Amino acid sequence: MDRRALIIGYSLVAAGSALFASKAIFIKLAYIERYDALLILAWRMVFALPVFVVVGAIEVGRRKAEGKPMPRRGAVLGAIGIGLIGYYLAMILDFGGLLYVSAQLERLALFTYPIFLIFIGAAFFGMRLTRTSLIAAFVSYLGLATVFLTDFSAGGSNVTLGTVLVLGSAVSFAVYQLMAKRYISEMGATLFTSVALSAAAVTTLAHVFIVRGHLDTSMSWHYFMLAAGTGLLATVIPSFFVNAGMAKIGNTSTAMISNVSPLLTIYFAVVLLGEAFTWSHALGTALVVGGVGYHTWREIRKSSPT
Repeated sequence: MDRRALIIGYSLVAAGSALFASKAIFIKLAYIERYDALLILAWRMVFALPVFVVVGAIEVGRRKAEGKPMPRRGAVLGAIGIGLIGYYLAMILDFGGLLYVSAQLERLALFTYPIFLIFIGAAFFGMRLTRTSLIAAFVSYLGLATVFLTDFSAGGSNVTLGTVLVLGSAVSFAVYQLMAKRYISEMGATLFTSVALSAAAVTTLAHVFIVRGHLDTSMSWHYFMLAAGTGLLATVIPSFFVNAGMAKIGNTSTAMISNVSPLLTIYFAVVLLGEAFTWSHALGTALVVGGVGYHTWREIRKSSPT
C-alpha cells in the first residue's frame, strides 16, 4: 500500500475517533437548555435516520446491479433485533446516564465495553477467559473506580445511578458486538449497520410518540444545531470516516487509534464544559485506557501473522 493511502487512512480514523468523542459534549451542552435525555436522543435520530435509510437503499441497489442475492429474511430480522439491543437500549441508558455523570466518567465507563465483551463471551459464547483478560479487567475497573469515587464525593447518589446506567449501556453494546458478527458476515457491514440503526431510530421515535404523544419542536435554533451535531457530526460522519479508514489501514491500526477517543472526550469536557480534571482523574483515565489498550495490544499480537 502506498504512503498516501496510509496517510489518508490514518487521518480518516483519527478524525472519526475525534468526532465520536464529541458526542457527550453535544449532549451535555443540550442539557443546559433542556434537561431531557429522551428529547435529545429523539432529535439525534431525526437527523441520523434519513442518512442511514439512503445508505441502505444505495447498498441494496448496488447488490441488485451486481446480481448479488439479497439477505435472508431471518438475517434482516436478526439485524433489527440486534439493533434494538445494541443501539436503542444502549442509547437510552447512555443518554440517561449523562444526566447524572460528567462527560469524562461517561466516556470512560463506555470505553470498558470490551471488558464486558470478554466476560459475557466466556459465559455464554464459549470464548476463553485468559490471564490477559483478567489483568485488563482489573486495571480498567480500578481506574474507573478511581474516577467514580472522585466524582461521587461531589455528586453523591446521582453519580452512582448515572454510572450504573452507562455501564448498562456498555453491556448492551458488548452483547451487540457478540451477536452481530454472524449477520455482518452475511449482510455486509454497510447494510447491516443501516438496518440496525434505522430500526433503533424508528423505535426511539415511536417511544417518544407513545410516551409523550408528540415530538417537541419548541427549542431554540442553538438546541437544534446541537441535536444535528449529535446526529451527524458525532454519529453518521464518524461512522463513515472510520469504516473508510479501516478499509485502508485494517482493523488492527484502527483499534489502536480508537483508544485515544476517551482522551479527546476528556479534553473537550475540560475545555468546553469546564469540568474539573484532578490528579485522581488523570490516574483513573490512565488505568482505564491502559487496561483496555493492553487488552487490545495483546489481542492484536495474538491474531497477527507470524
